[in-house]
Amino acid sequence: MSPEYRTVPVLTGYIEPGAGFSEIIERAGELARDGDFLVISETPVSVAQGNLVDESRFEPSITAVLLADIWSKYIWGYILGPILGMKRRTIMNLRRLPPEARAHKEVVLRYYGLKHALKPASEAGIDLSNVPGTLVSLLPENPSGVANFIAGEILQRFGADVTAVIIDTDATYSILGRYFTSLPLAVPGIRSDTGFLGYLAGRFSGRTWPTPLASSRPVKLEVLLEVASAAEEYHRRNAERATVYDMAREFSGRPGNITVEMLSSVEHTPAVIVRPP
Repeated sequence: MSPEYRTVPVLTGYIEPGAGFSEIIERAGELARDGDFLVISETPVSVAQGNLVDESRFEPSITAVLLADIWSKYIWGYILGPILGMKRRTIMNLRRLPPEARAHKEVVLRYYGLKHALKPASEAGIDLSNVPGTLVSLLPENPSGVANFIAGEILQRFGADVTAVIIDTDATYSILGRYFTSLPLAVPGIRSDTGFLGYLAGRFSGRTWPTPLASSRPVKLEVLLEVASAAEEYHRRNAERATVYDMAREFSGRPGNITVEMLSSVEHTPAVIVRPP
């Protein structure tokens, strides 16, 4: 993280599906100052919108079964992952993929297509963490509109002129000065929707950043990337639950058995204020 930025966590209870953005606005508004960046993670935005899918309702196709059981679990878990320098934690999670991964691949296929389903994990920004039961969150709907709304509400109610930025932890890569991401969407200046090919090319990127999906005002791309990195670094240093599997272990259960009550029993940080010098 750049030493020039100060990070201030925005702490809330669990934001339940369809609950809207009022708690994020209230908690952030109490802390915000003019010139701050309010960096909001994409999952609480999607959950607040109710933009969720129940994977238990999807019958895996043959393609989904092959993608989960052969492509992701074995080819990536045992061959390509180690060769291409995938994180050890990700490799181990791939090797332990449960049967439910087949339905997950089916969801990716239906909503985003094969080019995203070919990614071994974290496909198209679909998130299994911080959602109850067998639900998953899709990417936020109209993230630019959400960023504008939240920034406008904070200005009107608290008098703080902030830039709201919605980010996804899935990476933005850079090769020869060109920025790209496998995600289906990103801010202008980042080539998006590259899917598996973008992910594969990203293995050769010298540096990665979290992906800004939207900003409430135009900001130079390099600044957005540094601000997103500062927020992600805060989460990395303070997070106890890096993946849905970590969350399941914390609650002594399987990922599909996590309840709203379990999620409500812990504190959440849906956003981080990144304050320039």
